[in-house]
Amino acid sequence: QVQVVESGGGLVQPGGSLRLSCAASGSIRGVYVMGWYRQAPGKQRELVATITSGGRINSADSVKGRFTISRDNAKNTVYLQMNSLKPNDTAVYYCRADITSTSGSYYSYWGQGTQVTVSS
Repeated sequence: QVQVVESGGGLVQPGGSLRLSCAASGSIRGVYVMGWYRQAPGKQRELVATITSGGRINSADSVKGRFTISRDNAKNTVYLQMNSLKPNDTAVYYCRADITSTSGSYYSYWGQGTQVTVSS
């Protein structure tokens, strides 16, 4: 079995910072793309940022210059450092990890989501 677990959400004032973490664990042979998506109330889930095992990054224009994605391949963990947060960053943030398990199957695993609320 494979698990993907996020942590680090919460309530922050506009202009503040938060750091999200997401760790993949279990019967893993390889972890390829890891990334963050978010879904605000009444809206579709959207890409925030992704990073490959080689370090190639893709991020939404709305977060460039404010959010930084990074990963620790040895720990199968991805991070999202969020600075200069705005109220419209409020959403449930989901981690996604594209994983080959020890059984050989390749699948996109999603975490349960963590709430980020930006409000004064």
